[in-house]
Amino acid sequence: MPSKRSLRWAALPVGVAAALALAGCSPTELNGFLPGFVEGGPAATNQTERVSSLWVNSWIVLLAVGIITWGLMAWAAIAYRRRKGQTGLPVQMRYNMPIEIFYTIVPLFLVLGMFFFTARDQTAIEAKWDDPDVEITAIAKQWAWDFQYDGDKDDNSDAVWTMGIQAQPDKDGNIDQAQLPTLVLPVDKKVTINLQSRDVIHSFWIIDFLYKKDMYIGKDNSWSFIPTREGEYAGKCAELCGEYHSMMLFNVKVVSEDDYEAYLQTLDEKGNTGDITDAYDRLSNFPGTTPTTDTEEGGE
Repeated sequence: MPSKRSLRWAALPVGVAAALALAGCSPTELNGFLPGFVEGGPAATNQTERVSSLWVNSWIVLLAVGIITWGLMAWAAIAYRRRKGQTGLPVQMRYNMPIEIFYTIVPLFLVLGMFFFTARDQTAIEAKWDDPDVEITAIAKQWAWDFQYDGDKDDNSDAVWTMGIQAQPDKDGNIDQAQLPTLVLPVDKKVTINLQSRDVIHSFWIIDFLYKKDMYIGKDNSWSFIPTREGEYAGKCAELCGEYHSMMLFNVKVVSEDDYEAYLQTLDEKGNTGDITDAYDRLSNFPGTTPTTDTEEGGE
């Protein structure tokens, strides 16, 4: 029987090897090969590492459970295999109370633990800014995106907007990224994106941000976060929404505050001002609403 000291010495090289292996991992590898991370730079948003940590740690726990389970199965298959000369069934046991309790308590703690950490992180991610620096309305439609940059209440500035079209692949299936709708965000600013749909259920997904949220007709949703790294990111609809769902793409550009303000100024100069959130909604027969008549509109 090895002593505790010998076991500690045996574990030391294993720990050192594990530390060296982890030290050589890139940010992508340390975060479970998820997008949103680059070498020597911050994560894409203030929430990206929280999402990746939940993902990676869940897999570590589940892998440990799997190794233990597979090990016990292999041990039982080898230790209780039929030996040469044996016939018939082995001695049957009705139950083993300690093992029954173990198989009940351990999964219960695992489920409760994963529920706790998931609920904790989801609560933090879903928290809304009381006073965001930037408020944007993203409007999904079959099969493109409109983005409205809501005006500043402090200086009574008007909202400005862009209205996009779906991706237009050429005969070889290549898509001109410059034609896609583009959402521009300022880096290191508190952003709230209000999510709306013009027709059916869509899902707003910026891939590197590691989060997606559904968009419903008649029921607005929102998402608050801080973009923390300048760059360009890909976005798409993550909910099957019709024939050209795969063409419902958009770009995201995270830029400096000055570049963001300059972009809004160009939209204002083009005359893209005003509120477009309800202007082109396909459905107008929501429960509890009454259609507007010509008499009501003209006041006659």
